[in-house]
Amino acid sequence: MVRTCCVLGCNVRSYDRHGNKFQLFFYAFPTWKQHEGAHVSDITKRRRLAWIAAVRRADIKFCYVSRYQLVCSRHFHSGSPVYSVAWGPDSDRILYTSGRQLIIKPLQPSAKIIQWKAHDGVILKVDWNSVNDLILSGGEDCKYKVWDSFGHLLHCSLSHDYPVTSLSWAPDGEVFAVGSFNTLRLCDKTGWSYALEKPNTGSVFSLAWSADGTQLAGACGNGHVIFAHVVEQHWEWKNFVITLTKRRTMQVRNVLNDAVDLLEFRDRVIKASLAHGHLVVATSLQCYVYNSRNWNTPLIFDLKEGTVSLILQAEKHFLLVDGAGLYTFSYEGRLISSPKFPGMRADILNAQSVSLSNDTIAIRDKSDEKVILLFDALTGKALGDGKPLTHKQEVLEIALDQCGPSTDRKIALIDKNRDLYLTTVRHLGREPKICKIGSMVHSMAWNDAANILCGIQDNQLTVWYYPSVVFTDKELLPKTLCIKDGSEFRRAPQVLNYIGTKVTLRQGDGSLVYSSVLPFPALLHEYSISARWEDALRLCCYAKDQSLWACLAGMAMANRELTTAEMAYAAIGELPRVQYINFLREQPSKESSLAHMLLFSGQVQEAEAAFLQAGLIYQAIQVNIDLYNWERALELAVKHKTHVDTVLAYREKFLQKFGRKETNKRFLQYSEGVEVDWEKIQAKIEMELSKERERAANTSVRSSVASRR
Repeated sequence: MVRTCCVLGCNVRSYDRHGNKFQLFFYAFPTWKQHEGAHVSDITKRRRLAWIAAVRRADIKFCYVSRYQLVCSRHFHSGSPVYSVAWGPDSDRILYTSGRQLIIKPLQPSAKIIQWKAHDGVILKVDWNSVNDLILSGGEDCKYKVWDSFGHLLHCSLSHDYPVTSLSWAPDGEVFAVGSFNTLRLCDKTGWSYALEKPNTGSVFSLAWSADGTQLAGACGNGHVIFAHVVEQHWEWKNFVITLTKRRTMQVRNVLNDAVDLLEFRDRVIKASLAHGHLVVATSLQCYVYNSRNWNTPLIFDLKEGTVSLILQAEKHFLLVDGAGLYTFSYEGRLISSPKFPGMRADILNAQSVSLSNDTIAIRDKSDEKVILLFDALTGKALGDGKPLTHKQEVLEIALDQCGPSTDRKIALIDKNRDLYLTTVRHLGREPKICKIGSMVHSMAWNDAANILCGIQDNQLTVWYYPSVVFTDKELLPKTLCIKDGSEFRRAPQVLNYIGTKVTLRQGDGSLVYSSVLPFPALLHEYSISARWEDALRLCCYAKDQSLWACLAGMAMANRELTTAEMAYAAIGELPRVQYINFLREQPSKESSLAHMLLFSGQVQEAEAAFLQAGLIYQAIQVNIDLYNWERALELAVKHKTHVDTVLAYREKFLQKFGRKETNKRFLQYSEGVEVDWEKIQAKIEMELSKERERAANTSVRSSVASRR
């Protein structure tokens, strides 16, 4: 049977004149299903009307369409109607529906298209958030789903009573709304539901958020437009629980004495944050700063720019992010700094891409997600020489530690492989050392009072008591961990914060779970910062915990407290390290001892530089010989015109051990004119060491005389 397309101006047939079949499909007009409920009736009626309007033929009426009037697949993309489309975060990709499939099409002609089956029914609505880069989809299978931009499923809802007809992300990407027949639902970005309303409005066909993300409007099938406001938000810090009861009213409750305070605002509340003893509230026009010791007299200042989308707090100041930029304020309301950088888009920043400490601001660059920009929080200028921190993979989340001096500031980051890395912020021109400390990490948080890190690692709660030990003694890192069994947590828990000894986690169903951590590690950090090593030893003896002894060993080595480090290593049975500490004590000079401590930490280049700066040329050469870095050892010997024969002798001995012959041209060149005599070499080495001892003795005598004067 020959089929003909009925679209005006098309007239394509299923067969040509010679009877050859075209590779085309023909579709009948959708039927108006009037007896399967009001919701299905609405959808099928709108669908039939849309088809009739697209055909553009006056003889085709809604009430009657011949079953022989068909539409060919040339008028559909992929042969299926597209019910919804959304732009990608950078406007370089388009997401659209095709039946049960979701398709991400880049605008570049040669780029690869991503396509996957997303639902068991026709997909009716999609949305793509520019802040969190997550995708929403809902369809006739009565489910909504959350995806990442690679098509990986993050959340699938239970089946609802009716198809999902609308959904929309809030501007900040923290929540989204879902509409269905007589149903409006507010959900967290991870998928679980905050609230469910049942308005008598028929199907909700479209949803739109206000620019500040506090209000929602919906277009309904009964001809009404509904409005909703987001309330009942909660913030917790220590013994305070704060609830947004109305658009302009907050309730503060002290759980210790059940005292209740009401906070009234002139305008509706847009964003709020509670940490470090202060509550920061941003309304549409003003910012309020409350001290937890006095809720009656807030500090108020006007907001000059757009709507605040993010608030971050540190101990000494806080950061406001709006559509125009970033601003650091003191808790007295004084503007401290406003960092800027080329290509800055403040509207897409969130808590995972920005981090704040007392002295540093870290921002993940959206244009290149491998790059982390670092700024001085007090001046707003780029740190050091202005060179950003670059990782080898795209970074998903960053977090600055909150304690200690600015010179020792660390930043933790999670990359797209879900590996957790730690590095220093101030690296003084040299390449920063980025060390891996965990894998399969999905969320993390620093403690507010000590540099202790916690995270969800492979569905287990892992606490790194002293993550900086990776820079001092990497092999100690596994001994400084506290791993809690994940049986008490449900699927996909997320770390919200780590305050004091309490870790707050949000489970996949939205419920809060609290996990306690021993107070001893935080106390040990305090003793280490104040150099109270005897108190630290007493604490470890009292606690009788191997992880505390391992932390103390790392802290003592980092602070060059050899006596404490020796006792801590002995307590955990690390006898080779105890012997190495004794070797450090036997060094003839402080410079040599310092360089060998750098070697102990794996900092070979720094150790070599320390030897050379102290004039200990032989020691620098011997370090490279011990590490079999023959090229560098010969280079130093030739450059300083000493111990060339020493390098050649050790090289010859090394090759003889493995029965090999010399093939390196440089070593062959110098071996022709240099005689290798082990007696002379040993005498020369002994003379070098004796000179070093004499110089160290003279230095100590001069320092003692100066102290007497």
